[in-house]
Amino acid sequence: MKDSYKELTPEELRVKRAELAKQYDEVSFKGIIGHLDNPLSKRTVRRRLARVTTLLREHELGIRKRQGA
Repeated sequence: MKDSYKELTPEELRVKRAELAKQYDEVSFKGIIGHLDNPLSKRTVRRRLARVTTLLREHELGIRKRQGA
């Protein structure tokens, strides 16, 4: 799972970041209400979101080259 984000383009990473941010909001809300099936899901979504954000930042700084370039 960790390496699957590395193959994505910056545009795909932006879409994935938006999806993960929405999912994190939903998990947080469910955690507040108390209807969370897996308490560790909030942590895993937060870490995935951080991983995608880091990869996007690497693309912006030129650390990670775009595929096909």
